[in-house]
Amino acid sequence: MKKLYVGNLAWGITDDDLQNLFSEFGQVASAVVITDRETGRSRGFGFVELEDGADQAIEALNGQEVQGRPLRVNEAQSKGRGGSGGNRGGGRPF
Repeated sequence: MKKLYVGNLAWGITDDDLQNLFSEFGQVASAVVITDRETGRSRGFGFVELEDGADQAIEALNGQEVQGRPLRVNEAQSKGRGGSGGNRGGGRPF
């Protein structure tokens, strides 16, 4: 199973829309549009987990226009991919 990052989503895209979009490439285990905790609005990206067909989905959908916006589709990176910890703001650490 592969987890895919789907970016540059139109604001109106739902979890079901993602599920339907990727289902032609294989069994979709999950499809989630990430939303803002406070407002509930889409943050413009989501994740899809496919049992199989992930490489074909990336090839077919990366750059494909959906609801007026070209999608960015690639294999999701794990959360712990390096970096300098949690101090991202350039200000004083807490």
